[in-house]
Amino acid sequence: MAVSLTPQPTVAGSQVLAYGAARGDLVVPNDDLIEPIDSSDEWIRQRTGIITRTRASAEVGVQDLAREASQQALERSGIELETLDAIIVATVTFPYPTPSLATLLAGELGRPDVIAYDISAACAGFAYGIGQADALIRSGAARNVLVVGAEKLSDFVSPTDRSISFLLGDGAGAAVVGPSDVPKIGPTVWGSDGENWDTIRMTGSSIDFRDGKVEWPTLQQDGRTVFRWAVWHTAKKIREMLELSGLGIEDIDVFVPHQANMRIVDELAKQLKLPEHVVIARDIAETGNTSAASIPLATHRLIEEGAAKSGDVLVQFGFGAGLAYAGQVMILP
Repeated sequence: MAVSLTPQPTVAGSQVLAYGAARGDLVVPNDDLIEPIDSSDEWIRQRTGIITRTRASAEVGVQDLAREASQQALERSGIELETLDAIIVATVTFPYPTPSLATLLAGELGRPDVIAYDISAACAGFAYGIGQADALIRSGAARNVLVVGAEKLSDFVSPTDRSISFLLGDGAGAAVVGPSDVPKIGPTVWGSDGENWDTIRMTGSSIDFRDGKVEWPTLQQDGRTVFRWAVWHTAKKIREMLELSGLGIEDIDVFVPHQANMRIVDELAKQLKLPEHVVIARDIAETGNTSAASIPLATHRLIEEGAAKSGDVLVQFGFGAGLAYAGQVMILP
């Protein structure tokens, strides 16, 4: 006898209800980092656009940043805590392979019984999380989802590495995603380019279990390859994303690419031929590259400063190690 299962109730779409942010408590200027890499403040500004970056004190962990950003997002969202059904955390710097930061965060936020898991998609992680939150809500598997991008990259920096050490900062950004009668988060365009898997990587992270030797991992990258890939590939995927959402370049109000490098941000704007009215996130100048946290941190800053407002059409796109990428068109809360 054929058996049928009761289908999940579905909803038309989802929306971001609110954002939260937490930056490292230390402001680190270029001058503090130039001696080990035999460089200068001018060289760093010209190559990256970074003036300062925020980093967290030794006693502040990535979980502390994630909790602060999450609490702010939840408070601003107006939802009842018991209606939060899932927590998704994007991070590559939580120091425990298992269990996940998301499960720890669930307990600290007072919702220990929710769906909770981490994503390892580096700088694309937050956009991956938004894509998954949207799918969970539309399928009826969750009512409200907390998506967090959280990194303490300063723990994984070699001060002498000229490829990446001066880029990285610490912080966390969070968004509460809930149901909507009309879709306010467009189709996610995502994927990876495994042929360039080793262009951004953790090195020295091998553990020899036979004698217990551990070499502390640090981040490295092939900057030139990443720059070329990011500009060409990202512009192409953003156009595809807009087409799937039924919009054109002229419909964009706010553009928030991953804050990897100011030169990449500027070149993407040029490649896309963004109109003059478009507000472009440039949070990297003061916060640095915070990987999975960079998109929500940059968006939060624009909202706080009044540069982005409710109802604006926002395009976000993340790209990073893997080379993983993901993005969405969204209507701001």
